[in-house]
Amino acid sequence: MRAITHDQQGEASQVLRLREQPTPSAPAAGQVHVRVLSRPVHPGDLAGVQGFPGVPRQRFATPRIPGLEGMGVVESVGEGVRELYAGQRVAFFPVPGAWSELVTAPADLVVPVPEGVSDETAALMLVNPITLLILLRAVEDAQHGETSGHGQAGPVVQTAAGSSVGKLVSAAALKHDIPLVNLVRGAAGAETLRRRFPGLPTISTADADWRAQVRDATGGRRAQVVLDAVGGSLTGELAGLLDDGGTLITYGQLGSGSTPLESVALIPRGLTVRGVSIGRWMTRTPDERAEDVAFAAGLAATAPELFEVAASYDLADFAQAVDHVRRPGKSGTVLLTNPAS
Repeated sequence: MRAITHDQQGEASQVLRLREQPTPSAPAAGQVHVRVLSRPVHPGDLAGVQGFPGVPRQRFATPRIPGLEGMGVVESVGEGVRELYAGQRVAFFPVPGAWSELVTAPADLVVPVPEGVSDETAALMLVNPITLLILLRAVEDAQHGETSGHGQAGPVVQTAAGSSVGKLVSAAALKHDIPLVNLVRGAAGAETLRRRFPGLPTISTADADWRAQVRDATGGRRAQVVLDAVGGSLTGELAGLLDDGGTLITYGQLGSGSTPLESVALIPRGLTVRGVSIGRWMTRTPDERAEDVAFAAGLAATAPELFEVAASYDLADFAQAVDHVRRPGKSGTVLLTNPAS
């Protein structure tokens, strides 16, 4: 079977290779084999390939296959698997090795795709909606008991608002009356997002006066929460948007540069910096995870327009896919695909 592998961490274009790998042995009890048809290229996938800032890059004795999410067709099931069957369309997460043509997955991490949901939508069905739920819970925690004296929770600002997760947050803000202000990196992206979500203010951080625009959008109030997927040198600017006692929730590292924590006056202003990651989702109870998965599947079935695909590339064209992920102004998620056999 074909698989994209790497035996060390580093720049994706330099360390990733397309190789033929041995076909896995038959699934054990409680496992299934899934013939993968489509899988997303998430920024977190590329971060895992490249390595994280401040952590030494690793070499691996056995080549690793990136990817944790995808969709495909059940090829075979192990003993004791009752709810899944050969030929069934399914999505999965978190199952290591999604960037290969065949994965072995625990049955409890494999989800039937609702009827009528396309393969493209199914490939994106789990990670982004679950990330949305994680962020909404973090915002709720940060706002608990707080109304900033205005009779409602304080403003929320989010960066990378044009990303796939950012658009999900915008849709949720409109549904739940969250006072959200969107930040994007450029004027074109801001205009596109304004058309998509006309009920939400969207501001480009390329504008010299973007901080003043944020204050205008919030009626002069400081933000109670900032959702940040950018980080880097922007962190200090974002902390400056927060009210005293506010919370900066960071969940990505799309930006460059760095901000020393002591420069954001955490102690005198009583600020909280909280990191959240979908990597901790498995610490939720099975019942809680089942509720999250049901939400994700329901969203895919009822609002497929929120699962936007930027482009699809064959596994062999992974280098082009990686380049597309990093393309400024990209709208939607890039998929790696292969035809059904």
